[in-house]
Amino acid sequence: MQPKIPFNKPFVTGKEIEYITAAISSGNIAADGFFTRGCARFLEDRFAIPSVLMTPSCTSALELAAMLCDLKAGDEVIMPSFTFVSTANAVVRAGAKPVFVDIRADTLNIDETLIDASVTEKTKAIFPVHYAGVSCDMDRIMQIAERHRLIVVEDAAQGVNARYNGRPLGALGHLGAYSFHDTKNYVSGEGGALCINSPEFIERAEIIREKGTNRSQFFRGEVDKYTWVDVGSSYIPAEIVCAFLLAQLEAMDVITARRRDVYQFYRQSLSPLEERGWLTIPQPPSGCESNYHMFYVLLGDGKTRDGVMAHLKRNGISAVFHYIPLHSSVMGKRFGYSEGDLPLTEELSARLLRLPFFPEITEGEQSRVVRYLSEFFERASERASG
Repeated sequence: MQPKIPFNKPFVTGKEIEYITAAISSGNIAADGFFTRGCARFLEDRFAIPSVLMTPSCTSALELAAMLCDLKAGDEVIMPSFTFVSTANAVVRAGAKPVFVDIRADTLNIDETLIDASVTEKTKAIFPVHYAGVSCDMDRIMQIAERHRLIVVEDAAQGVNARYNGRPLGALGHLGAYSFHDTKNYVSGEGGALCINSPEFIERAEIIREKGTNRSQFFRGEVDKYTWVDVGSSYIPAEIVCAFLLAQLEAMDVITARRRDVYQFYRQSLSPLEERGWLTIPQPPSGCESNYHMFYVLLGDGKTRDGVMAHLKRNGISAVFHYIPLHSSVMGKRFGYSEGDLPLTEELSARLLRLPFFPEITEGEQSRVVRYLSEFFERASERASG
């Protein structure tokens, strides 16, 4: 019996235990110590972001960003329906309404040509999501935002170390959110970061993150005592989490290079299947430099996707679908949406299949994935012709 191939396996650099031990030995495992500050500085320097605040998760970063947008009941925020629930939850928790827009077929990102028509006098922000580490059309989105005086919050959960026209994702909007969940490229189990590209948000972001207090200013000696000055919550990660993460960030180039190799092997090996019309391999648009977050293919229809997924599972290979569109969910229906509202989102999400993808997957394991994909289509072709 062949060993199973998991969908994901977090990469470990070898320095994580060393850094965690150092954090424990320092006597500060709570928050904002050497390693937390080190992660923030790394991201600021690497991506030229004015200020980065580490958070317990990308969900926390999005919630913090929504608070900085001053959302309230009756406000609207434009976003894709093809995203993780955290993107919408951050808006809903603030009392605002998510306004879902259909996606592009080539990137599965929000279709920037449909945003203008969704803007109303209630619109306060746009939350573009960079799917699979491939950028949205940020030039067009920022132009729309400027014209309507909207705040842009990049959901770059999957986009750490990806670029758009040479600029890092997360550094393009007014605010951005990163994820370091163990399904991402650089991991800490759970973890995230808020990227602040508009300096006017920095001071209040620090206060909200510190439970609504000016504690950060106190530790910098800017005030003689700290107190409750604004609404806030606990959006600070534990030092141990950031100790693990710093080891990952320092190995960013190594991890990215390995993921690139995995991605290119799949692309080359699956090209013959694409040439026969059995599947489609998405091609990032010009100017979008991927971080190789995932490798997915699009099948002909939902039935075929499910059949391929089941065939791979029977042979010990874990391949998975992705988001159920939020507009068709129970919560989406509460906001007045229903199936059929976003046809491209519904069609593409039903056809998408993500293949096993992690830095330590071997070429032999990838070859097995390709072999069983081919086997499925060969058998289907034989049945159709027989």
